[in-house]
Amino acid sequence: MKLYKLSLALILGLGMLTSCNDKLDISNPNQQTSETFGNNVDELEECVIAAYNHIRMEGTYARVGYNLDVTRGDEVWNASQVWYLPFDDLNDPVTDEINQWSWRDWYYTINVCNFILSHTSGDSSSLSTKMQHIKGQALFIRGLAYYNLAGYYQNPALITDYAQYGTLDGLYASNHADGDADGNAQYDRVLDQVEADFTEAMSLLPSKTEGGEWAKGRATAGAAAGFYARTLMARHKYAEALTVLKDIMSTADGGNEKYGTYKLMANYGDNFREGSEYENNDESLFEIQFLDYGTQGVDDEWTPVNTSPNATQGSAIESNYGPGAFGGWADLSASPWLYNLFKAERTTGGSLDPRLYWTIGTYEPEWDGNAMTLGNVCYTTTMTATDFVVTNNDNGGLPIAKNTNLRTGLYDKVVTGLHDGINLRLMRYSDVLLRAAECENEINGPTADAFKWIDKVRNRAQLANLDQSKFNTKDLLFEQIANVERPKEFGCEFGRGFDLIRWGFFYAGDRLDQLKAHGAFNVWKKADFDAGKYTYTPKDPVDPSSCSKSSFNSYVQGHEFLPIYQNTLNDNPNLTGNSANKSTSNASYFSSKGWTIHQVPTNN
Repeated sequence: MKLYKLSLALILGLGMLTSCNDKLDISNPNQQTSETFGNNVDELEECVIAAYNHIRMEGTYARVGYNLDVTRGDEVWNASQVWYLPFDDLNDPVTDEINQWSWRDWYYTINVCNFILSHTSGDSSSLSTKMQHIKGQALFIRGLAYYNLAGYYQNPALITDYAQYGTLDGLYASNHADGDADGNAQYDRVLDQVEADFTEAMSLLPSKTEGGEWAKGRATAGAAAGFYARTLMARHKYAEALTVLKDIMSTADGGNEKYGTYKLMANYGDNFREGSEYENNDESLFEIQFLDYGTQGVDDEWTPVNTSPNATQGSAIESNYGPGAFGGWADLSASPWLYNLFKAERTTGGSLDPRLYWTIGTYEPEWDGNAMTLGNVCYTTTMTATDFVVTNNDNGGLPIAKNTNLRTGLYDKVVTGLHDGINLRLMRYSDVLLRAAECENEINGPTADAFKWIDKVRNRAQLANLDQSKFNTKDLLFEQIANVERPKEFGCEFGRGFDLIRWGFFYAGDRLDQLKAHGAFNVWKKADFDAGKYTYTPKDPVDPSSCSKSSFNSYVQGHEFLPIYQNTLNDNPNLTGNSANKSTSNASYFSSKGWTIHQVPTNN
């Protein structure tokens, strides 16, 4: 009764205070808000962890956000004929909600980063070392977010101030600069911000060596430098990028180890296996952290609003790539062009390129007897010469082995959902070497340094040094880098679509024809093969003039980018569509910059 009377008196008192225009602000100490949280190092560290968690969501790198770019490439085709089909065909409609998932999840990430940066503003030199590292990580992750948004959506809305969210103008941010008719001015504006974020992160974060155990799984100065170089190359700033790339290199490769020591792993396959002995290794500049299978929870969390304490904390990349006969969703397959590219050149010992084993899940006679780790194995099933393990039972396709357990021997089938525990290596040292060679070639043409850096990557695969006399022009060496060295080293990984855009391959007839040839495939069913309805196999080279299909035949101008989802445009009056929404070409933008599109050499 006393408590009741006291409560009533308090309520009446508050009413009287309110009537006198005085306000009593009572904060609940158990209810965290953006005003009461984030005011010390420990709380901001929790925010950093939340930001890292957001980059392994459905739309960032756990599935769709990773694979949308993989499907843009010429090394992969959509074997399911349902999932990812409009993205693979490069004609996604503006009404496709899946396309919006990456937009949604990256802006969740940006929101967290902007909150952190609102509490670390001002002169960074006055911050403690821990606070500098917190700020540096937020800048790196925000830069990564906008790098992806620009690479996918061309002209995303640029929001860098957390306070903007407090107003409708901030909430409904614009995605076009003044006088911007085609979205490319905003594209440059966003990439300017990405460069600024990565640059500042480079100055705040420790090197890989300085970071030690702390650096495993976190962004370092080297990671920021690597992505800064990538951003510079997106706009053909080759001289600036080369300076940064040289700084990342080890002294043995012409660098100064400014950002710590990186080197190629002796075994290429160590970059695509789970476990502490493989992940966050000497070759990795930055990778997405997933818990090993068996240490995860059971609840698949597909969106940022899920908050289950039993979250799986893995990716679904393996589910997309895995063969249907082994429990996979059978969505994406390696192109016959990529397979035959591997088969075209043998090692100095006369063997197949070892990268083929870890990239494409085929049977090869010389792998019998455990010649390659576990030999001819698909999960734990031994393959034979008469086996045709295809991605999709109805459409065929060469299974993608990379970033799956097809070759690890850990599991007997695909465990579908967000259960794949293999960390996604977003940038490896081999990328630094090949990018440095590309920049050097763009600036000075074929030089000893360019060949040295390429040969470093080739030698890891036991391939001979390039015959320099065969690549004595800038165009010839570019072709070797773009369509031989990079596909074999990074085949079926995120990033190829970004490369095709920055090289201008969508804006030149000969290059587009080349993409159509690379992306060509034939639908294949074992029953039809056995019945003699055709004699080709999934491994055979494909004639683009008579194939079942090539993804690039359906390319619509402007759809090298993804359209901004129509409902998103409807909800935000300040957004405008991009080149994919309008189906307009970006060729004039590319040419206005004076950027080079290398012609396809006549001998190709």
